[in-house]
Amino acid sequence: MSETNQTKSGFLALVSKLCFDENIPIRFLYKTVPEHLNDTGWRMYTGYEDDEYLANELANLLPVPVTKMCEMDDSLTELVTFNAGTVWERTPDNDSWERVYDFKIPSSNVDVDITNDVEKFNREVL
Repeated sequence: MSETNQTKSGFLALVSKLCFDENIPIRFLYKTVPEHLNDTGWRMYTGYEDDEYLANELANLLPVPVTKMCEMDDSLTELVTFNAGTVWERTPDNDSWERVYDFKIPSSNVDVDITNDVEKFNREVL
């Protein structure tokens, strides 16, 4: 099975604002399952984001067309053809990308309480 045969949808990636505000190149990216129709699932970072920065996704990540990111850095063009679950990085002193296998891609946190207790369900829902 090919690693690039997944059905493609969307056109946007979420990109760290540091890429634009500080003019730092993308050095880390991964593809997760897209969150909506316009989302490709690609998340792109400079590698200088700390946990606090990443926690404020709405303020610090921008939806950017993948084609624009590839125009800014043509080394991304081949990488963005890969399926969800792929992760890539490059060090500041190296222009070539390395595949990463030990990074756990974050997933959306959904808080769900499941119960088989009908009375509890009725109290919480009704």
